[in-house]
Amino acid sequence: AQALDQISTWIEQSARQYVSICTVHTIMECRQSEEVRRAVNQAGLATPDGMPLVWLGRLKSKHAVTRVYGPDLMLALCELSAQRGYRHFFYGGAAGVEELLAQRLQARFPGLQVAGTYAPPYRPAAYEEASQAIDLINQAKPDIIWVGLGTPKQDLWMAAHRHRLTAPVLIAVGAAFDFHAGRIPQAPQWMQRSGLEWFFRLLHEPRRLWYRYLVYNPLFILLTLVQSLGLKKFSLE
Repeated sequence: AQALDQISTWIEQSARQYVSICTVHTIMECRQSEEVRRAVNQAGLATPDGMPLVWLGRLKSKHAVTRVYGPDLMLALCELSAQRGYRHFFYGGAAGVEELLAQRLQARFPGLQVAGTYAPPYRPAAYEEASQAIDLINQAKPDIIWVGLGTPKQDLWMAAHRHRLTAPVLIAVGAAFDFHAGRIPQAPQWMQRSGLEWFFRLLHEPRRLWYRYLVYNPLFILLTLVQSLGLKKFSLE
C-alpha cells in the first residue's frame, strides 16, 4: 500500500523517479559493482522483493516490513490504473512477450490503458539507447514505464535514461513480464511466503539461474552472518 501511494503521488505530481525491486540477487550485484550500487541507491524507491530481505528488515529495524513483490505490484498498479486512467508502457522481455503481456493485462483489467510496447534487441547494459527508442516511448506519453530487462541490467538502464524519459515513473520488475504473459510459471503462494521461490525457479530454469541461487544465496548468508557478528561493516558508498 505504501508503494502504491508513493507511485501514485509521483504520477499526480509529474515527478521523474524510478523504482528498483530488490532481491538477494540485486544486493549481491550491488556488492560486485559500484555502478549497480549507485543505480539502486539513487532510486526514488527501493523495495524488498525477496523474503530474506523482508526478514532482515524486520530483524534490523523497528518497521513493519512487508514484501513488495514485483509481479504483485504490477497487478496492483494495473488495477488502480484502470480506475484512474494511468497509461502504461512495457519495455523489455523476449520478442513478443511484451505484446502478449499487454493483451493479458488488458483482458484482466478492463479499461487499462497501454500506451505502447517495445522489445529491444539483446545488448550490453551500458549500451546508449538509440534516440528513436527514447522518442517512441516519450511520444506514447505513458505514466508508468515497466522495465523487464533482468537484474542488474534493468536498474542500470533506468539510471542511465531516467533524465531522457518524460514518464513520471519507471519500475524494474524482471521476471514479471514472463510470469504474467504466461511464459514462465510462478511458484505457489506457500513457497513464496516461506522463502522457497528460488528453489521453484531453479528447478524450472537451472541453466540460467544456477549461479544466482547456488553461489549468490550462500554468499549472501555468509556476509549477513559476518555483519551480524560485528566482524565487518558495509558502507553504502
